Amino acid sequence: MLDAIVVGKVIQKSRERRGLSQEVVSGLAGIGRTHLSAIERGERKPTLDTFYRLAQAMDMAPSALLKEIEDSVEKS
Repeated sequence: MLDAIVVGKVIQKSRERRGLSQEVVSGLAGIGRTHLSAIERGERKPTLDTFYRLAQAMDMAPSALLKEIEDSVEKS
């Protein structure tokens, strides 16, 4: 099973690499900032729809974000 903490850390690192705040990404994705914060902390798992919207909000393909998650899982 995929670890929510790994997913959250990858999303957070991707967001930070792009110099985007949680407020900006959550606004562009149409979710609440506290929801994004909970995802990044691994307290909540994003639905497929939310995952797709987060990737788009960070101007990346969902497949690229998933690849980063896969790479992170393989390293651990």
